[in-house]
Amino acid sequence: MTVLFQSVPSVTTARPVLIDPFGRRIDYLRVSVTDRCDLRCVYCMAERQAFLPRRDLLTLEELDRLCTGFIDLGTRRLRLTGGEPLVRKGFMDLVRGLSRHLESGRLEELTLTTNGTRLAEHADDLAACGVRRINVSLDTLDADLYRRITRGGELAKVMVGLDAARAAGLEVKINTVALKGDNAGALPDMVAWAHGRGMGLTLIETMPLGEIEADRMDQYLPLSEVRADFEARWTLTPLARRTSGPARYVRVEETGGTLGFITPMSHSFCEACNRVRVTCTGDLVLCLGREDGVALTPVLRNHPDDDEPLREAIRAAILAKPKGHDFRIDRPGAAPAVARPMSMTGG
Repeated sequence: MTVLFQSVPSVTTARPVLIDPFGRRIDYLRVSVTDRCDLRCVYCMAERQAFLPRRDLLTLEELDRLCTGFIDLGTRRLRLTGGEPLVRKGFMDLVRGLSRHLESGRLEELTLTTNGTRLAEHADDLAACGVRRINVSLDTLDADLYRRITRGGELAKVMVGLDAARAAGLEVKINTVALKGDNAGALPDMVAWAHGRGMGLTLIETMPLGEIEADRMDQYLPLSEVRADFEARWTLTPLARRTSGPARYVRVEETGGTLGFITPMSHSFCEACNRVRVTCTGDLVLCLGREDGVALTPVLRNHPDDDEPLREAIRAAILAKPKGHDFRIDRPGAAPAVARPMSMTGG
């Protein structure tokens, strides 16, 4: 086992916090470790997606320094994403290194979002590193439709990965993008399937991020319509539960499971935003629905032995966090609201 990073002593003193201009405490960080993925989902990227040169990506050591800088400033929850994080060479070394912050108590939760294709190989190691729950992106239970949505993916590999994750003791939540022309009619079956296996499920509206071949007007399905359909089938009881993400949750009384709704298009959730993102190239994205960001890579590389400039850059950037996003899907053929692809930004 490769050990990249040194352990740190337990911290018991009061910790700093990051507060944005609107009084929101920013304590949740999502970090993309790569823009690469072994799938090509039709709503996420182009079929022949151009990926970044590897030299443009943050190294594993830089990713660790960056995450640690945020933890120094009060980040309590850290999610590692992609692209597909498990395709990044050395990814588990990064997870092992970051797990020291769980052991010290400086970090409450280390999680990841994955498409599940490589979970069978890594589930046990993730659990051993202190990862307790993961999100798995899965949009259909139909193998042929899965192959079409992902442009060649094998559903069976994901199912094996889900079994491995649950056997390792990981709590699994399924993330499903609601797609008008593809899985809309089968969403109740997705919910029943997930709940029948003890997994929560969150539905997500497609977002106008990056250029894809399809017109997002043809894909977009407002979750208000989905919820109305569900309410005709089931009893949905609103829950006060909030995770560190933007979902609003209900309990489906007939299944006993939890169902989340993430509605960036039909209902803004910005008022309670507590998170920022860092792209795989080291750009701090203050709002998923806006183009602007702050480049942290030069700070990391210009000060290899001093992390205070990084912390100061983060503090200054948070003071520019906007009040909300400006996503729109309002006409056929419209350009994406944000040119930066989701695979670079992280889910």
